[in-house]
Amino acid sequence: MILCVSFILFQSVAQQKELTLEDSVLGYYKGLYPKSLSSLQWVKNTETYLQKTEEAYTITNAQTQQLVNTISLNELQQVFPQLTRLPYLKGITATQLRFTLNGGIVSYNYQSKKQGTSIFYADKAENIVLNDAASHIAYTLENNLYIATSSDKKIAVTTINDKNIVSGQTIHRSEFGISGGIFWSPKGNYLAFYQKDETNVSNYPLVDVTTYPATLKNVKYPMAGQGSEQAKIGIYNVATGNVSYLDIDTTDEHYLTNLTWSPDEKQLFLAEINRGQNHVWFNSYDVASGNKIKTLFEETEDTWAEPEHPATFLPNSTSDFLWFSERDGFMNLYHYTTDETLVKQLTNFNWVVQDILGFDAKGKHVIITGTGTDGREKHTFKINLKSGKSTQLTTVAGTHRTQLSSNGAYLIDSYSNISTPKISQIIRVKKGTKTELFKAENPLKGYKLGSSEFIDLKTKKGITLHARITKPANFDPSKKYPVLIYVYGGPHAQMVTNTWMAGASLWMPIFTANQDYIVFTLDNRGSKNRGFAFENVIHRNVGVHEIEDQLTGVDYLKSLPYVDANRIAVNGWSYGGFMSTSLMLRHPGVFTTAVAGGPVIDWKYYEVMYGERYMDTPQENPEGYKKAHVTNYIKNLEGKMLIIHGSVDPVVVPQHSMSLLQKSVKEGIQVDFFTYPMHEHNVRGRDRVHLMNKMLDYVVLNNK
Repeated sequence: MILCVSFILFQSVAQQKELTLEDSVLGYYKGLYPKSLSSLQWVKNTETYLQKTEEAYTITNAQTQQLVNTISLNELQQVFPQLTRLPYLKGITATQLRFTLNGGIVSYNYQSKKQGTSIFYADKAENIVLNDAASHIAYTLENNLYIATSSDKKIAVTTINDKNIVSGQTIHRSEFGISGGIFWSPKGNYLAFYQKDETNVSNYPLVDVTTYPATLKNVKYPMAGQGSEQAKIGIYNVATGNVSYLDIDTTDEHYLTNLTWSPDEKQLFLAEINRGQNHVWFNSYDVASGNKIKTLFEETEDTWAEPEHPATFLPNSTSDFLWFSERDGFMNLYHYTTDETLVKQLTNFNWVVQDILGFDAKGKHVIITGTGTDGREKHTFKINLKSGKSTQLTTVAGTHRTQLSSNGAYLIDSYSNISTPKISQIIRVKKGTKTELFKAENPLKGYKLGSSEFIDLKTKKGITLHARITKPANFDPSKKYPVLIYVYGGPHAQMVTNTWMAGASLWMPIFTANQDYIVFTLDNRGSKNRGFAFENVIHRNVGVHEIEDQLTGVDYLKSLPYVDANRIAVNGWSYGGFMSTSLMLRHPGVFTTAVAGGPVIDWKYYEVMYGERYMDTPQENPEGYKKAHVTNYIKNLEGKMLIIHGSVDPVVVPQHSMSLLQKSVKEGIQVDFFTYPMHEHNVRGRDRVHLMNKMLDYVVLNNK
């Protein structure tokens, strides 16, 4: 094992005032997180930006930093007397503010000081999407899709009585980067929408215990190896009111993802994926007829292929676009044309490109975000579209969250790192010059808290693993400290980041200070932002390499003279619950205590889209499912294990925990269990205070 340590403290540890776990849960409301400029955003099609105070919006010129306009709450109340505070904005232009009020999206002309066009929608509307022209709103009611205009708040797009058919909502359980089901065309003349037929999807029973008597609530839940949904793409013509569908046969239950409109609204592009998730077809369809035009390209992988981004067309082009792909081992950008030509691989980084923000003022560069050479960070770059030359625009180490102005000339950059709570600045894209807008003070100054450090470890094959160790306040290297390993370990997640507190949740430095504990977290193989090979090693064998890497972390901890090797506990939620139970049961004697929340216990009970990507079906991979099945190891339990589950969890359904408990009873093994009535996959609100105390009190009581 090779140890590479990067000692960076996020704060001084010699403090006086103490915080509680309740403070960690309610910390945002108690001012324990770094302050930032509220609602900081660009004014559309200008070089000005808006920020929000308690009493006013202010609009400032990005180049001169001169105040351009102020819109006060009092001013808005002259037109909208029902406002009691500044509303959350749905958008802002050079003349208009848009925000939600009284069941609609209203507009205010801050130049003329008058109310603009307002569009209201039906009561109980969900998934509300305003088109760019601000002339129509699309929304859903139950399983159907509607639009609203300034003159009519409820125009039916679909009127389907069969509750198995759902229009306008997210499909495929929000995998493949899908976050919604409504897609306005660029000019607002058409509305494309997802539709799913869940007839073949089994009902899963959840029980509402707040009624008298308790009542049944069925949810659709496609379990691995069982029937899945069938997707369609509908198109609503705003001018005619007609609905048509793309001619796609999904009786094979393949996936329709990453919908893209052509700039001229004549074509739709889709990344279609087989249910096995190892073959992608990027297809184009004719909007007028619904017929398939062609397959522009295909991608196949031995493990899985997972498109997560729509195509991005180049400025002023209806033929050239950029496509994200991991085909060379890292997420990079490829320049294609609609005539099936691969022009070139635009980026060739050995790190992950994460998103496209837009293009610079002259359309010569695409502005992207990506990790850069350190997978724990996030940066913004400009890439020359002809040469592929890259220029890093965010130069300070850390995690940068940036917004590009409409004209591509400026960036708003808000960033933090392990030693910096929050800095906001304006970056000029062409020159890279920076103007600082705001620097947050350390909100935890004066409190008794633990300190965090970055740790790099090596696997037996020499692969670097990033970790974080949080030591107690007033750390004494001559003492022996118990350890809590906090683990997630699954795909699409990263626990160790170069952000404020090194990505640690606030409870960690509080817990270490109050209980004289060490908290340790490691991002094992399978986690994100380290490249495709780092992630896909888990294919068909979840829990194998992840556990191996976590045990590398355990070995490191045991090598430290200040760690009590006989007092190591493990805790995690969801995939981390799977990891916690697996570590406890598959390696008895290593941990004294495990606390697992919402744990995946048997992968055949998990959903099709996520589960089959990593494990294939139970029929195709029986050995992999058997090896990962936590209940098979229950006889190995040494020490104490607590299982926690929300009673109406629709993500990791309660059957997981119930199956483990049932097996433990049959085997005569004592396992502790606690449920949070009427909570879903996460315990939220004030009840989370109870959860944190429940978990950490259990660790302290039993990790002896």
